[in-house]
Amino acid sequence: MSLAEEAKLAPATAVIRAAEALAQDPAEAAESVELFRHGTLQVKVYAPPGVDDQTPHRRDEAYVVLRGQGEFVSEGSRQAFAAGDFIFARAGVPHRFERFSSDFAVWVFFYGPDGGEK
Repeated sequence: MSLAEEAKLAPATAVIRAAEALAQDPAEAAESVELFRHGTLQVKVYAPPGVDDQTPHRRDEAYVVLRGQGEFVSEGSRQAFAAGDFIFARAGVPHRFERFSSDFAVWVFFYGPDGGEK
């Protein structure tokens, strides 16, 4: 059973190792792969191949950089990031990753209601 299939089962506890997440090769699966889901929480690994052309999402999202480095662009701001960094994007806010290394990948955590937490 793949991690994506296991994600749909939502066990009482879960441990997903970075190496297992990265082995899913999100570049071959439309840039992201769902790894876990429970309630409003959805966990993915995201690795855009060369250009991040994402559009604003309906729910709040948090990222943790698995590997690589680059710049996070949002609301007129440009912030450098590297492996291990945490990034937050409020629902509906345009944002993207730019100038990122070829090995760039992040955990993505979508959560909460459409429109984001209040």
